[in-house]
Amino acid sequence: MIIASSDEGETWSAPVSLTSNMKWHGSSCNVHYSHQHVHLAMDERRDLSIEGWNTAGLAPRVLRANTNDDLLDPKSWTISEAPAFNQIVSADDLDHFGIPFYTTPTRAPAELGLGRVCAPIGWLEPNIVQFHDPRHLWHDPAGRTLHLFLRANTGGTGYAALIKVVEQADGRLVTALETVPSRRMSLFIPLPGGHLKFFILYDDGSKLYWLLSSQPTDSMVRLTHMSSERYNLPNNERHRLQLHFSKNCVDWCFAGIVAAGQSERHARNYPSMAVDGDDLLVLCRSADDEGRDPQYANLITFHRVKEFRNLVY
Repeated sequence: MIIASSDEGETWSAPVSLTSNMKWHGSSCNVHYSHQHVHLAMDERRDLSIEGWNTAGLAPRVLRANTNDDLLDPKSWTISEAPAFNQIVSADDLDHFGIPFYTTPTRAPAELGLGRVCAPIGWLEPNIVQFHDPRHLWHDPAGRTLHLFLRANTGGTGYAALIKVVEQADGRLVTALETVPSRRMSLFIPLPGGHLKFFILYDDGSKLYWLLSSQPTDSMVRLTHMSSERYNLPNNERHRLQLHFSKNCVDWCFAGIVAAGQSERHARNYPSMAVDGDDLLVLCRSADDEGRDPQYANLITFHRVKEFRNLVY
């Protein structure tokens, strides 16, 4: 559904359906503008037969429209074709780099301990990135390629998922896996905090990509020794919100901690951000003692990182 406001959110138009007979999932991920077009990415819930938290059956799709067209008209929008995660790879295909971290059934979660549940591997919550540097291996000089960096549900930490969407001559948006010079496919890519919902923003002022994500500090703890305040699995620390910058979205430099809760219960996670002059504005899902747990939080907190470009070194 889409709605519009012409008075800065005081009143809104009637909602318009852009799709029908489809199921979607979305989060507070970035919106990308390029060549007079707006792009956003959402997860289509494709395979609905998986039990529990279904990230394996999600298909990340880009929605694109010309900003000069009527965005309330479904005909103004093009939606990319995309496979679901489990149409690309299965857990049995992977080895040698610790993914998946735990063993689960193919189409159902595994209960690893009391209240500790691991879902089959998958992806979700895509951020759109376009590489502007012609020196970058994945730079497209025609400007027709977008890369989607997605939260990787692997049971571990340290990786995000990656896929690319390429505009064809006829306007179609085609999804494909990215490759490295060895011609190996790069479905997983190192990214600090890529195991939980993150936010990537390109800043024209610094010519850098900025990343907000949750900082893991103790993901290797045994299930039997976990803090009772930690939500679900060891990789689910949500109380430290970290900031990084990068010139290429592969090599990330630590810039600092934006916010930290007093304990693991006091979440500071699921961020979004925007540049405001010399400052970085941050919104995140937070919790205090009144929150049910770090996942089902009760607050929204606002943070300002003043003169954030001075953090570059």
